[in-house]
Amino acid sequence: MTTLLEIALLLYPGAQLAAAHGLSDLFAVANRMAAERADADLPVLRVRHWSAGEHGEIHSTFDSHPGVDGRPTVVVLPPCLGALPPADALQPFADWLSRQHAAGATLSSVCAGAFVLAQTGLLAGRALTTHWSLAKDLGERYPELKVDADKLVVDDGDIITAGGVMAWTDLGLALVDRLLGPTIAADTARFLVLDLTRHSQQYFRRFTPHLTHGDEAILKVQHWLQRQDARHVSLAAMASQAGLGERTFLRRFQQATGLRPTEYCQQLRAAKARELLELTNRSVDQIAWEVGYQDPAAFRKVFNRMVGLSPTDYRRRFGRRGVAEG
Repeated sequence: MTTLLEIALLLYPGAQLAAAHGLSDLFAVANRMAAERADADLPVLRVRHWSAGEHGEIHSTFDSHPGVDGRPTVVVLPPCLGALPPADALQPFADWLSRQHAAGATLSSVCAGAFVLAQTGLLAGRALTTHWSLAKDLGERYPELKVDADKLVVDDGDIITAGGVMAWTDLGLALVDRLLGPTIAADTARFLVLDLTRHSQQYFRRFTPHLTHGDEAILKVQHWLQRQDARHVSLAAMASQAGLGERTFLRRFQQATGLRPTEYCQQLRAAKARELLELTNRSVDQIAWEVGYQDPAAFRKVFNRMVGLSPTDYRRRFGRRGVAEG
């Protein structure tokens, strides 16, 4: 008798339907790949879509294998492109998720789906990821979480989270790997022309300075650093711009921006370096000098740590055609 493993796609308000249908297709391809290896006697992935009814009850709206009893093995929260609804509108979904988890289901999310998952309270003290642009908001709304937005997928056993909007492909392949094995995951990726080797969304992140903290002295320094591209600046010069003593400046700068001045300047320099790597044909050594590093080796080391790729690899991946790779 064939074993059915149900993957439940929970369509909360605002959930991206394209991702839900894409995941459904990905699992259908995985079933086809598994069926071609009949001697392996692999399970079949059953896909169901779940949504809220008129009175808030969660019910199935699509079933790839109707008429068969069962309960979810995995629940997936798709991404959301727009603004999430208020917490009270999401509570019935969070309650349903908690019940499924208590019954043994693995819970998973993509992008903003992590907000719905976090509302269950099941993630307290646990590591997870979300879209890099949402990480700060998620951490502020749920301070008990350990948000690591550099990771593309965080597999924490019974909780799996994926980062960017299109990371549903990475989550889908991770679930196929878990439920049907790495061979079927590789076959599925090959058929759909997907990359099985993606592990990080760090190099997609863009530094966005926090400018609405209300500390006018620190904001003045931030604007000054932006004009200078953070080149050849010292702690004394920054404190002077703020009209503060160095110790007071250090304390207030970190309180306002969340970063030490050195880290903040490195972020600004890395952002400028990204732009030059993407849009110009200047060598890496020239770019290192232009963004304020006298030692190109030091620049490469800092850039790699902050971006997750070497300058040359970053240019190869994101630069316009025809630029130099030196």
